[in-house]
Amino acid sequence: MPSSPPDSESAAVSAPNDAMSLDTQTGRREPFRAVLGFTFSHWARRPGQVGWVAGVTIAATLAELFTPIYAGRLVDAVAGGVDRADAAFRALGGMLALAAVSVAGRHFAFVGLTTMTLRTMSDVAQEAFARLQRFSTDWHANNFAGSTVRKITRGMWALDLLTDTILIALLPSLVILLGMTALLAWHWPSMGLVVAVGALAYIGLTLALSLNFVAPAARLGNAWDTRLGGSLADAITCNPVVKAYGAETREDLRLATVVAKWSVRTRRAWLRGTWSGTGQLVVLLFLRAAVIGLVIWLWLKGQASAGDVAFVLTAYAVVHGYLRDVGQHVHNLQRSVNDMEELVWMHDLPYGVPDRKGAVAIVVAGGEIAFEGVTFHYGGHHDPLYRDFSLTIRGGEKVGLVGRSGSGKTTFVKLVQRLYDVTGGRIAIDGQDIAGVTQESLRRQIAIVQQEPVLFHRSLAENIAYGRPGASHAQIEQAAKLANAHDFIMRLPKGYATLVGERGERQRVALARAFLADAPILILDEATSSLDSESEALIQEAIERLMEGRTTIVIAHRLSTVRAMDRILVFDRGRVIEEGPHEALLARPEGAYRALFEKQVSELAKGLAA
Repeated sequence: MPSSPPDSESAAVSAPNDAMSLDTQTGRREPFRAVLGFTFSHWARRPGQVGWVAGVTIAATLAELFTPIYAGRLVDAVAGGVDRADAAFRALGGMLALAAVSVAGRHFAFVGLTTMTLRTMSDVAQEAFARLQRFSTDWHANNFAGSTVRKITRGMWALDLLTDTILIALLPSLVILLGMTALLAWHWPSMGLVVAVGALAYIGLTLALSLNFVAPAARLGNAWDTRLGGSLADAITCNPVVKAYGAETREDLRLATVVAKWSVRTRRAWLRGTWSGTGQLVVLLFLRAAVIGLVIWLWLKGQASAGDVAFVLTAYAVVHGYLRDVGQHVHNLQRSVNDMEELVWMHDLPYGVPDRKGAVAIVVAGGEIAFEGVTFHYGGHHDPLYRDFSLTIRGGEKVGLVGRSGSGKTTFVKLVQRLYDVTGGRIAIDGQDIAGVTQESLRRQIAIVQQEPVLFHRSLAENIAYGRPGASHAQIEQAAKLANAHDFIMRLPKGYATLVGERGERQRVALARAFLADAPILILDEATSSLDSESEALIQEAIERLMEGRTTIVIAHRLSTVRAMDRILVFDRGRVIEEGPHEALLARPEGAYRALFEKQVSELAKGLAA
């Protein structure tokens, strides 16, 4: 169910908290399970690459596993004197061969991992973007763009770390620990038992500290990292407002508050990681003492030769290195899971307005729009805005929507675009229920010119052609001419290649975009407000050309803009209380439209007198 559109000012203040609460609602999967499941699902798309990386990594690790055996043989050969020179060189040759296998295996593992990881990261980024584009209007209204971008980029790089940790770090560690424990136990069962118990104790402590001690603090630190990104993006995006009110110092203080909280949370996470690492090193210290003490005892009892001692010490050095690194690997695993969980939970979010199964492309010929018994209310509102609302706009008819703020005008056009789903009844265009057609095909049949047009920071040509990306330059120029935009564009140094951020005139560019889209249904949201008289005249002339032959809905804030409409609909609390052409409505002595019109005329007169 959609929620009510937020007030812009309150949203700017509360959005960091709202964004986090939206992503932390019940229904989330447990973080490790969710993130690992997400990662493995992407690995399953390229099993050959994953198998290759794992295979060569295991081969390289096995080469390292058997190196201590040859080290022991080398020591025994040296201890036997020069008569054992051949054995010494054979042991040396074996060690060098194993080293070569290890180096080659790791090289090929990293080459394969690079290709696999980049493709997986690309998939994740593209799929996250595709989902975001299809989330509801409410979702985008309640989430900072900066925070959302931070979640995606942080999650992408965390996926890289997670992949490295599992395939290049934890997998070899597991092979070494199991293999070396088996080798030691084969020679001396007691030694294998000591290493096995010590390794299990170390790994258990590492997991417990990471999951229960470090992870909660890291998760909170990430939440504040997201809020910090959102606060930065919000202030930078709204910099013209900051400058207009001389609020730079105020924004500095606002950000300083967020940075201070981020610093406290992040410091706690980092310090917990430090304490966790120290605890792990203490366990390793005891394990080292136990292994060295045991092998000395075996030597004293004559159960181990000098070569055996060298074998045990070398083997333990390998095990110790991997165990020590396991702590860092588990820390990296925990950190990558924390960094990915917001991306994964975003991936789990349902679309606010999904296409129905079997949805087809809409075909619009006449452009008739019919509300048939429509009931609709925003989520969180007890009473519906529309209740059993029926209205038909004929194909090619020009209709103006007027009424006080909150009367239902804007919601009307949002429902036509299917930015929300109705609670009851249906909306049909040329007899086709818009809930049963694809949203992409529906919105391609509707051209919109907003009061404050949204343009991309791309060239003027790209913005004009956005609704028709295959348009030729000649078609773009023709649309600009119809919108009275061609002349001002040609006066720019770069012409149609000028970036939007370098120049205004947004209404005329938006009109040109609507001309080029050539959609049968047109929605205008007071496109001539807040303009000088010359610009307004040019835009009004372009609008009149644009409306020809199209079903047109005009949201009117200034009633003078709807004088020429075929019909004017006066909204009040989700109902049409009056309808008809301008002159007929104005002729009603006690009519709502006449009251609104006279109030605007009076305010205009007072403004001129002042």
